[in-house]
Amino acid sequence: MLNLRSCKLALLTTTAALFATLAMVSAEAQTTLRVVKHSDLKIVDPIWTTAYITRDHGYMIYDTLFATDANNQIKPQMVEKFDLSADKLTYTFTLRGGLLWHDGKPVTAEDCVASIKRWGAKDAMGQKMMSFVKDMPVVDAGTFKIVLSAPTGLVLTALGKPSSAVPFMMPKRVAETSPNEQISDYTGSGPFVFRKDDWKPGDKAVYVKFDKYKPRAEPPSGLAGGKVAKVDRVEWKVVADQQTAVNALIAGEIDFIEQPSHDLLPILRNDGNIKLVDWNPLGNQYAFRFNTTAKPFDNVKIRQALLYAFNQQDFLQATIGDKQYYKVCKALFVCGTPLASDKGMDGLLESNFAKAQALLKEGGYDGTPIVLMHSTDLQVLTNLAPVAKSLMEKAGFKVDMQSMDWQTVVARRAKKDPPAQGGWHAFITSWVSADILNPVSTAFLNSSCDKALFGWPCDTQIEKLRDDFARETDPARHKAIAEAVQVRWTQYPTHIHLGQWYQPGASRKNVDGYVVAPASVFWNISKTGK
Repeated sequence: MLNLRSCKLALLTTTAALFATLAMVSAEAQTTLRVVKHSDLKIVDPIWTTAYITRDHGYMIYDTLFATDANNQIKPQMVEKFDLSADKLTYTFTLRGGLLWHDGKPVTAEDCVASIKRWGAKDAMGQKMMSFVKDMPVVDAGTFKIVLSAPTGLVLTALGKPSSAVPFMMPKRVAETSPNEQISDYTGSGPFVFRKDDWKPGDKAVYVKFDKYKPRAEPPSGLAGGKVAKVDRVEWKVVADQQTAVNALIAGEIDFIEQPSHDLLPILRNDGNIKLVDWNPLGNQYAFRFNTTAKPFDNVKIRQALLYAFNQQDFLQATIGDKQYYKVCKALFVCGTPLASDKGMDGLLESNFAKAQALLKEGGYDGTPIVLMHSTDLQVLTNLAPVAKSLMEKAGFKVDMQSMDWQTVVARRAKKDPPAQGGWHAFITSWVSADILNPVSTAFLNSSCDKALFGWPCDTQIEKLRDDFARETDPARHKAIAEAVQVRWTQYPTHIHLGQWYQPGASRKNVDGYVVAPASVFWNISKTGK
């Protein structure tokens, strides 16, 4: 009897061990991509904020009706087919069959219409597009129309825009949330599912493959084409110290660093197991943003003073350092692209402090300390505010530089409180070049007062020119309108561009398939071995 019991116990123990081994094998068979992003994920509504970490989160879990490919062409994504009426006033869109939300429910035309409305109330290009929209009727579960009051070439360009704020599609119940409030339901239809319970701000965000996602048949191109999830799990790990992140990459503890510090690139370049990935060759542009509702930046002359006080070289050298990764460029719409121009820029951005001081005097600057928000945890932004402070003080400003992490900047910049009571006067950020290629897409040029992005500039002349650009169907006329916008911007500055810069990522060599695009995305990526 004792032997029989012992045999049974041994059998149970062996069986349990076998199941444990199988579970371990199954767990090991799951491929996990471990990533250090440029920032911690604290805000997860990609319509409420333009922060790129939130945009990238959006690309993980949501999908778009259209997308921009590697040749900067707009291609259908969730849309199967569309047509435009002969009078160019009515678009009809039919969704691809089999699209599902992460909760298993089908994606419908009603969901898409609600999502367009929420995005269109918040985004600069969306607002401009919606100013042409008369109606968006739902035809059936998979079909809807956009009916225009006047022809515009903005519809497909806006619905396929590659970067902030991206018109991600959400379930109707989520999209009906006010655009000025953050969503709390993170159900998407994209290639990955957000594991809300595993999300620990300051530590990690976790995404798992959505096995019911239906990718397009085409190969990936930019942000268009087939979004095939080739890894089972993606973990965004928070590693604030750049040297620590680089050491972890070299040791194989992580697989990819999105924005390694430029001064550490030589170390990575010389490691045989690491490769640099140029995932955004069009680059980025730094920008100093004014709060035009707060004195003294409600005065145009005082804002113009900084156009004379600043120079791009100081900012770029202090932050990037290596000349192969930055470019001094006075063009508002990015050097090397069709609408780039120096028109109206003579004498500006050359640190002419005498001219800046004269404008401060003309504007009646009374010594009010400028509350300058200083981001401390993003290495590509950290050194910008101290440079701005130094140049501003040489021009005659008093500056109260307040240091905080980037997510605090993101939350605080949305507030209209007086600067002395928790508000702000200015901060410095960066845009991917794809966001700022024309007057309509450049969100900081939106000068529609309370409807504008944080900073809230208010100028009818800029808005008329942006309208002219949106209505113009002849691309040959776009350059002249863009130059007119740039000239008007010198008279009514909404922000100041501080130079172009470029950022390679760093990856283990056993990871392949990175998509070249303005956003760092994780479909099409495969990983072999550990």
